[in-house]
Amino acid sequence: MNQLIECVPNFSEGVNLAIIKQITDEVESVDGVRLLNVDPGKATNRTVVTFVGEPSAVIQAAFLSIKKAGELIDMSRHKGEHPRMGATDVCPLIPIANITMEETAEYARQLAKRVGEELQIPAYLYEYAQPDKSRSNLSIIRAGEYEGFFKKIKLPQWSPDFGPAENDIKRGATVIGAREFLIAYNVNLNTTSTRRANAIAFDVREAGRVLRDGDPVTGKVITDENGKPKSIPGSLKSVKAIGWYIEEYGVAQISMNLTNIEVTPIHIAFDEVCKKADERGIRVTGSELVGLIPLKAMLDAGKYFLRKQQRSVGVSEAELIKIALKSMGLDELGPFNPRERIIEYLLQDAAAGKLVGMSLTAFADETASESPAPGGGSISAYMGALGASLATMVANLSSHKKGWDSRWEEFSDWAEKGQAYKDELLKLVDLDTEAFNKIMEAFSLSKSTDEEKAARGKAIQDATKYAIEIPFKVMQISYESLTLIKAMVEVGNPNSVTDAGVASLCARSAVIGAFMNVKINASGYKDKIFVDDILKRGEELEQKAIAAEAEIIRLVNGKIFL
Repeated sequence: MNQLIECVPNFSEGVNLAIIKQITDEVESVDGVRLLNVDPGKATNRTVVTFVGEPSAVIQAAFLSIKKAGELIDMSRHKGEHPRMGATDVCPLIPIANITMEETAEYARQLAKRVGEELQIPAYLYEYAQPDKSRSNLSIIRAGEYEGFFKKIKLPQWSPDFGPAENDIKRGATVIGAREFLIAYNVNLNTTSTRRANAIAFDVREAGRVLRDGDPVTGKVITDENGKPKSIPGSLKSVKAIGWYIEEYGVAQISMNLTNIEVTPIHIAFDEVCKKADERGIRVTGSELVGLIPLKAMLDAGKYFLRKQQRSVGVSEAELIKIALKSMGLDELGPFNPRERIIEYLLQDAAAGKLVGMSLTAFADETASESPAPGGGSISAYMGALGASLATMVANLSSHKKGWDSRWEEFSDWAEKGQAYKDELLKLVDLDTEAFNKIMEAFSLSKSTDEEKAARGKAIQDATKYAIEIPFKVMQISYESLTLIKAMVEVGNPNSVTDAGVASLCARSAVIGAFMNVKINASGYKDKIFVDDILKRGEELEQKAIAAEAEIIRLVNGKIFL
């Protein structure tokens, strides 16, 4: 598996789109890097760029973009609402796949060294890349901003990690590091008061506010025995926040960095700001995501708001995202396209999900064509998905049935399981066709020499094993779904009992059909121990599925004729 890291540089230009385009062109010039998002902000005069790839390629793209930003952006003329210290203000690296934070931090140090030595831009390390924890916090490093750095950089304790100890008049300085996935998130208020927005920010941010004697704003600062100001912690852990006024929108915002979304997810941050704003007579009108967000964060938010309504969370991924979007007003200031803002969607292979993305008619036409795929394996997986979908529908109808309000959570749990079965089986629709194609590709390999023959033979065996494992997975999940289907017959909405009955027909057929594929592919696999074991387990699953379906049909008919 390839190592993947994400890079999210923040450039001090949010107005001139031609400059931004020249910077992002540098990113896209590097093979192996994928530009995911470009998010300019006029009021902040700042653009957040997101790209991903293998580490060496990402480092090269980051270096080129920092170099180009230094050529095009003049910090001596820069004005903006967001704190900043350089043309490339900050450049974090984030581990995404198959790479540790320690490895990512080392890549950040390599990048900072190149920036400092080759470009002669003062470079500071932060977060996990910075060994000196007294200067690892971005806000502490950036304090004083561009204007204050001409003096600050001369202090021995603020000498840069790499590069000259001289603030560059045109390019400023930059901060490079490694960090966890961070969500930059702004909450919109129905006020124009920066002071009131800041008061709410102090209420929620982990650092809180300075403790004062008497008046909380003008009172004397209370210090500890070492003379350091005492503070009143805010209500949210792993959250940084400030209040500001955005002239572009004509509203004040709470601007937050959620530095650990496992500790404080986006939906908790939103609700807490709503609560603190309400206590101060201010309303939250919506919110704004800066950059990208993980899929899980949006799904968790959708489930959170559905649970608050005592509604089933066993709905589709698209519905959960829609609920999250509307609940937090993420589209108040502009369109929110999940396909452009959710990182997993941007990383999806365009060819992935080719079959399940078709219309019903197109899928049937493709199946009926002279092409051998999709065939029985993909159809079996799709039948399993239909069975799970029908059972999930019964669970959701039961959750909302009049008079069953106290049971919403019981059926929500069933529906959530059904959605998981459905989603996995839909993936297997395309994977089964992919497995068939792998076998065809292996057979097409050259066999001119003994080495080529050996490589071809191994490729055929590897592809055959994969083509056995995929339909066997269809068998397993489809059989598991029969537990849900039976429960919906027994305790679900009685008006939908025949829907659950049809679901059992789909699930059983999926098991039997997938087993046919297992058997025919197993006939070409040479590992007898593996083949004997999987055929034995397959026969057991088939018999259990047939028996379970017969019992479900008996229960359904019993309820129909009551």
